Formats: sequence, structure tokens, C-alpha cells
Amino acid sequence: MAAGERGSSSLELVVIAPAMVLLLAFAVFCGRSVIADNAVEEAARAAARAASIAVDATSAQQAAQTGAEQTLSRQDLRCASLSVSVDTSGFGAPIGVPAAVRVDVSCVVDMSDLLMPGLPGTKTVSAEFSSPIDAHRERG
Repeated sequence: MAAGERGSSSLELVVIAPAMVLLLAFAVFCGRSVIADNAVEEAARAAARAASIAVDATSAQQAAQTGAEQTLSRQDLRCASLSVSVDTSGFGAPIGVPAAVRVDVSCVVDMSDLLMPGLPGTKTVSAEFSSPIDAHRERG
């Protein structure tokens, strides 16, 4: 090793290490975002399905909320804020007329533990799903 190159590997490490840490934090952020998207999509599907098999609009609202919460819990996604909006207008349709229940799920995911500049502290993830109500079942 030439005398002029002494300590150059230490200097390279000092310069490259922060960039590698930032790249790793960004990869973790992206991974968490994808996992959160998938979990919220699954929660919206489960909530819409639970609401569509309820007997009336009131129980559909409750079933959707419970279904979304249970699904997110099983997916191990903790929301700083969870919103479940249910459109139960399909329960007002007459028997024999096709109708559906639509559910919108929105979850604010905490990302502040990454502590990296430029990355947001939270990310809002939303999904919506519709599920048909049996056209030949009595609706309350």
C-alpha cells in the first residue's frame, strides 16, 4: 500500500455508510407501504363481505367495522387512525333488484420510527371494495 493511500478505506466507509443507511431506510419504507396497502385492501374486502351478508343497514355498518378491525389485527397492521365508511343504500332496494354494499377503509400508518430525513412520518393508505347483496333475500 502506498504511503498516500493510508486511511482511504476508512474515508470511503465514512462517505458510503450514510448513503447505505438511507437506501436501507427507503427500502424498509417501501416494504412497509406495500404491506400496508395489501392489508388495507384485504380489510376492505372482508368488511364489504361482512356487510353484504348482514340483515339490515345498521348491522351491516357494525359488521363492516368489526370485519375491518379484525382483518387488520390478523395482518398485524396497527393504524394510528382507522376510518371505515359504509354505503348501505343497497339495503333500500326492493327484493329482486341487484344491490351492493360499498366499503371504504382508510388507515394512517405510523412510519416515524424510521427517523430518516425526507421520509414522511405517517402514510395514509386507503382501499374500497363493493360486495353484492343477495337480490332474493329480504332486506331490513
